[in-house]
Parts: sequence; structure tokens; C-alpha cells
Amino acid sequence: MIQGNALLVAFVVLYLASMLLEAALSGLNIRHLRRRGHEAPPAFAGHLDGETLARMSRYGAETGRFQLFKRIWSDAVTLALVLSGLLPWLDRFIRNLEIPSVLSGLVFFGALGFAGGILDLPFRIWGTFVIERRWGFSTISWRTWLADLAKEALLAALLMGLLLGSLLAIVQHAPRAWWFWTWLLFVLFEMLLLWLYPVWIAPLFNRFEPLRDEELRRAVLETASRAGIAVEGVYQVDAGRRSRHTNAYFTGLGRTKRIVLYDTLLASHERDEILAVLAHEIGHWKLRHVAKKLAALLLLSLAVLLAASFALEQPALYGTFGFSRPSAYVGLFLLSVLLQPLQIVFLPLGAIVSRRFEREADGFAFALTGKAVPLAAALRRLARDNLANLHANLHPHPLYTFFHYSHPPLAERIAALEAMERRPAP
Repeated sequence: MIQGNALLVAFVVLYLASMLLEAALSGLNIRHLRRRGHEAPPAFAGHLDGETLARMSRYGAETGRFQLFKRIWSDAVTLALVLSGLLPWLDRFIRNLEIPSVLSGLVFFGALGFAGGILDLPFRIWGTFVIERRWGFSTISWRTWLADLAKEALLAALLMGLLLGSLLAIVQHAPRAWWFWTWLLFVLFEMLLLWLYPVWIAPLFNRFEPLRDEELRRAVLETASRAGIAVEGVYQVDAGRRSRHTNAYFTGLGRTKRIVLYDTLLASHERDEILAVLAHEIGHWKLRHVAKKLAALLLLSLAVLLAASFALEQPALYGTFGFSRPSAYVGLFLLSVLLQPLQIVFLPLGAIVSRRFEREADGFAFALTGKAVPLAAALRRLARDNLANLHANLHPHPLYTFFHYSHPPLAERIAALEAMERRPAP
């Protein structure tokens, strides 16, 4: 039976406060967009007509409301699940099966993951086949969507099963130092994913082939070479059979390092714009932004795991939420839920660092190509072709930007690039 003690009260208060803050920030951003959406920022003056601005505003508001409702629903379901007593019942049911503890944990997390996936299905369907299709972005067929869903489920079951099974086995066999060995497991897992993703995982969902435009391929490789970056190859991916959104990215580790261009990007952007976008992405690697983010994440996870090692030994953690006996898998799940409201505290710090990295990558692209105009033009085109969206709209509220924006607002980035172009040569 759930105990109404100080820990439970503190959790509920913090959880609800986090929900309300997120809802307030999203609502503030949507209202700000609707009030200012008809205006073109100075960096976009003369580049967007009234009809396009109106479409951007409506699309951003609709996707914003959808994401807000989805977030509130997810948080409410999680809170109800934790307070309902269903989890202790599930734990008792699994214990009565009298199976090994590691397998018990996998059944526990597997049941929660399956239920979460089922509850998320209506949102995925609505977002893909209603909202994105209404605005002309989604091109995916039901057959491809269902195939993707099956692949994602199998891949998640395999990877998360291996990770969680290994974690629970470590807790069982190294009860005093499990936090350290688990951290090492996370490090190896992250490195393995970086290496495997471009070669084994991404091709499960899309067809990758060497870039057909030989002239562009040579220009891309020459740009990477000037930056001192060696890549395994330059590829194009058939992203257009799922969505009309555009993108390019740099991925891989060691010999699997590669540059990937969406076919939608190749069809809609000029060569100089594509090279400028890639110079920006190369900048992230050359300036070690990916490595720095990964190092920060791993250090934070080490601190969290160390704190978790103490928390899992506290009987109050289990009794408060109605569990009669402690177990590693229940403790890890409860800690993940208890820490969720605290994420809002770290969001601004992560966003500030990420925005700084984006500015540095823009500066690197300018230094590498000697031009800022192509990247500014690419950003304008990306905004227009993708109707921006709530997380990259032309009029974000400053508070929402402070908490959530991993990139500087588009108008601010373009203004900074144009200032670089005007700056006299040293």
C-alpha cells in the first residue's frame, strides 16, 4: 500500500510543478508565435511573403499544441501509474512466477515498455498521418510505417534487453560497486552505438548509396579535407519516401565516419548552400562538440549512478510507493521517475552550452568556406521549406528559448552570419 509520507508529497509536488512549468513555457511560446507570426524578422525581410508567414504560424501553433497535449498526457499517465498501486501488483505477479531476478527485471521493464508503446501509438499515427500529411510533409505509406514500427520494436527489445539485462546482472553480482561497472557499461554502449549506427542500424530503415552527383561529392570531400577530417564516404539517403523535411548530418566513429545528405536536401538546395551546411556539421566534429557533449553526459551519468547506489539501499524508497520488498529493477525504475522533475533544472544549462556550440560551428563554417551568405541562404530556405516549426520558429519566446532551444533562433543566427560577412578582413 502506498504510504503518504514526506517523500511522496515532495515527489508529487515537484512532479506537478515540473508539468505546470513545461505547460506554461509551451503555452507562452505558442501565444507569442500567434501574436508575432505574421511579422518577418529583419533577417527574413524580403525573403518570405505573407502567405508563407501565415502557414509557418499555423503549422507551428498546431504542432506546438499537439506536443503540449502529448507531454501532459504522458506525464499524467506516469503519475497515475506510480500512484495507482498497479506497479506493486505487477511486481508481486512477477515474483510469483519464481524466475531469476534478472529475467524478472526484464519482464517488468518489458511490460512497461510495451504498455508505453501502445499508449504512444495514437500520437504517432496522428502526428504522421494527420498533422504532417495535412501540411504536405509526410509521404510515408502505411506499409512502410508499420514495417518501421516493427523494426523499431525489435531493435529496442534487443538493445534495451541487452543493456538492462547486463545492468541488472552487474547489480546482482557487484552490489557495492555496481554503479561504477554500470557506468563503464554505458560508456562502451555509447561507443558501440556511434560505431554501429551508420553501418548496421540506419540502413534498416533507409537506403543509403554513394552520392550520385560526382562533382558535389568531390567538393564535399575537398571541404572535409581542408578541415582535416577524413571520412569513409559521402552518401545520399532516400528520406523523401517518408517525409519532405530536409537535413544533412555527420555520423559514425573511426572507419564508419561518413557524411549523409537527404535526397530532399539535394533536390531543394544550391550546391554552395549544401557545402555551407556540411561545413557547419564538420565544425561540430572539428571543434569536438560531440565529444564534449558525450563527456558531459557520461560525467553526469556517473554522478547519478553514484547517488542511485545509495538511494537503492533505502527501504523508504520502496515502501513509499507500495512495494513490499526491495529489488534492483523496481528501485531503478522509481529513481528514473523521481529524477524526471529535476530535468527541468538542467535544461537551461544544456541549452546554453548547445547554443554556444552552434554559434562556434557557424563561425567555423564561415572560416572554412570564406563565405557566410550560402549558410544564411540555406537557413532561410530550411525555414521556408520546413515551415520552421515550434522549436525553430521565427518568433520564439525568450523564456522558451532559454529552457529549450539547442540552437540560437534562426533570425539571430542569420544576423550573426551577415555580420561576419560585413566584417573587414584582418
